[in-house]
Amino acid sequence: MFENLLGQSAADRLREDAEAGLLAPSMLFFGPPATGKGTAALELGRLLSCQGEGGIRAKGLKAEGPRAKGLKAPWNCPCTSCASHRQLLHPDLLLMGPRSFSAEIAASSAVFLKEGSPQGYILFIRALRKLLCRFSPVLWEDDTKLSRLNPLLQSLEEDMESLEVAEEGKDREKLCAALIKNALKLESEGMGDFIPVAQVRRAAYWGRLAPSGRQKLLVIESADRMKDEARNSLLKILEEPPERLNIVLLTARREAVLPTLLSRLRPYRFVKREPRVEAEVIRRVFRENAEDGRPAGSGLVAYLDSFLPVPPEKIYPLAAFFAASVALGALNTARRRGREAPPGILPLGKFAAPIAREAGLGEPSGDSRDIISRVMEGAGGFEARSLFSGFLRALLSVVAGAWTEPDARRIGFNGIWKKHAGEADAAVGTWNQQPALALDRLITEIKGAMTEFG
Repeated sequence: MFENLLGQSAADRLREDAEAGLLAPSMLFFGPPATGKGTAALELGRLLSCQGEGGIRAKGLKAEGPRAKGLKAPWNCPCTSCASHRQLLHPDLLLMGPRSFSAEIAASSAVFLKEGSPQGYILFIRALRKLLCRFSPVLWEDDTKLSRLNPLLQSLEEDMESLEVAEEGKDREKLCAALIKNALKLESEGMGDFIPVAQVRRAAYWGRLAPSGRQKLLVIESADRMKDEARNSLLKILEEPPERLNIVLLTARREAVLPTLLSRLRPYRFVKREPRVEAEVIRRVFRENAEDGRPAGSGLVAYLDSFLPVPPEKIYPLAAFFAASVALGALNTARRRGREAPPGILPLGKFAAPIAREAGLGEPSGDSRDIISRVMEGAGGFEARSLFSGFLRALLSVVAGAWTEPDARRIGFNGIWKKHAGEADAAVGTWNQQPALALDRLITEIKGAMTEFG
């Protein structure tokens, strides 16, 4: 029970609460990315449904949901319920909420291809199912978008079945590559940035139905990414949670969760683990050491990001090229109008251009189509959903780094970039606009705003 969750005192609290029969109906797991919040939630779901020696039914105890005592289900419990949970196929588990899966899927595939072991296979399948569970018919009932995604979902399911019996070698490698490619496409085309209110309502209805086993678990990741209507819908079920349902909300930003929701959740804080603990997680889970060629010693987030189609170290120079090019365009516009360079333009160009140049991206461009083409090519078309948001974060970092001297206008200048970058992120993440179109508008909006900035 929670054996695979290293270096987190929150896991100890969860274990103690479960064994004492003191689990709350609704909980909040909060803390930085890659600290084990999701792992803990999934393990809790397995624990609540276990029918083996550590489960309620096996002990002859009355099925009183999470308040029953004596929950001590080991990870390798052979009962059918635990087996279903390990592959994330249990009907009493529902996962929802946006997040990026591409790095974890690619890293897990590498483990399976390297070892070919049953453990590596389960790791890879679980990583894929964390994504696929977001497209459960429970959440997408009567949504026409699901019908458009069904061919992709079916292809993923078929390839996962084939992978189970595929021989080691090129067939297995080909299947893994296809699964990674289609998972990236599903993530990019099917997932928005916010949790839709319709999905919250469907999840609430599902939660009120009787479980097929002993207890249901609803896990909502990125719980801070809800608009008012979705929050209000969630609040209703938190106020009166069904007896046979537990709810776990996950977030990296506790402060972004409304106080009315927080007051109904028992908090469990997950902290950033020490480097030696993170290295041990990488060694145990992904069978990788620092000397194996991946940045295992740099932490779990950096390790996983190294599996992205375009690693982060290539995104920052692209952002610098974009920033320098937009600064050049704003400068040229100001000069054509007979005006002096607006504040911040020259420092930004001088800071960003050398970064792009050293990365082999050449000089800033004054042509919007050329800027977009080169950024899209360098970022692999932003095929991985997380890359576009990562590019925008890198862009804001470049802009902030350009101001080396205190200046009262710095806040306003940075605010321009932050405002329009946020709009671009929403256009791609929420409204599924193509990244190239979002970049085109971003160039136009920022050039215009910076030209008038004074």
